[in-house]
Amino acid sequence: MAIVNLDQRSNRIQISAFEVENKILFEFFNKLPSSDRDGQLHKALYIGVLALMEDRLSSFLARTSNELGTELESLKIIFDMKKELFYRSSVKGVLAEADIADYLMDFIAKQKLPDKVELTGDRAGAIRRNKTGDIVCHLNGDGGKRIAIECKFDKSIRLGDIQTKDVFTKKSDTAWSQLLEAQANRDGQAGIIVFDISIVDGSVLNAVQDVRFIPGIGLIAIIDSQKGDYRNLSIAYMLARDIALNAKVVDLDVDVLKAIVNRLIKDAREITLVKNLIAVNIDNLKQILHQIEKSILLAEFNQRYLSKFLSEGTLTKEDMLAFYAGDEVKDRFRLIEREIAELGT
Repeated sequence: MAIVNLDQRSNRIQISAFEVENKILFEFFNKLPSSDRDGQLHKALYIGVLALMEDRLSSFLARTSNELGTELESLKIIFDMKKELFYRSSVKGVLAEADIADYLMDFIAKQKLPDKVELTGDRAGAIRRNKTGDIVCHLNGDGGKRIAIECKFDKSIRLGDIQTKDVFTKKSDTAWSQLLEAQANRDGQAGIIVFDISIVDGSVLNAVQDVRFIPGIGLIAIIDSQKGDYRNLSIAYMLARDIALNAKVVDLDVDVLKAIVNRLIKDAREITLVKNLIAVNIDNLKQILHQIEKSILLAEFNQRYLSKFLSEGTLTKEDMLAFYAGDEVKDRFRLIEREIAELGT
């Protein structure tokens, strides 16, 4: 009878009772509390399937399917597998979220906090079709305040400080935007974004190093998952927890708010007025330029005919007609007029 069976209707895997004799497996599960063994078995199956999906790894495993050799070789293989899987873009995000959630669960249990950790990265939140906010920590259980956590093991994510942000450039995710988006999408009273030191943009690493609190935005924590160092996440979590639990709802004075908003609107209108004045001034300056250029052309034109009159003592009828009509000046001014019209456009 087959050990593994598939239920096609429910898309579930059914595994019959079985035993396996393997020293490495036994030692691993023997060190775990009985309550944790089922969960770790599920994780081992998941990671193993991901490994088999990779051609290079599955080929390697096929060659060593009998005995893995010494324990040292086994540990090296496990480490290399984990590293290989981690750096594969298709799986590193999922593994990172699961590892961080597991760490937080252990940390919360050790601190004896009544908080609950929930993986949420696979479903949309309050914002339509938006899955930002990979983990939600419910403080003091369901129904309490929340910390929204975004895991970004992505070197393309920059810090995104508002002081250097250009709103006219193409939209892209930043640490600041992801923190705000995660809290809005998961109804969080505080937010944390987690980066891995091996996969983080230089602008983030230079500004943060370990943990950084950005008032009104959230916390940034940098961990080292390959070394199993999540201490900065612990610090960020406790800070975020204090912020969320101690944040006070402010009773707004609507009249004061209205006065401030009205002042902002007034100032915005004055900016528009300044813009209109500049536009009017541009038109006035163009008219002044018109007049100056006309005067220069006429002065040159009149000087030439005056010089001719003084040298010859008279002007012919043709000269008098040209002087009277001034067509030469008109033709020259048309070119200058076009240049003036292009100014400020």
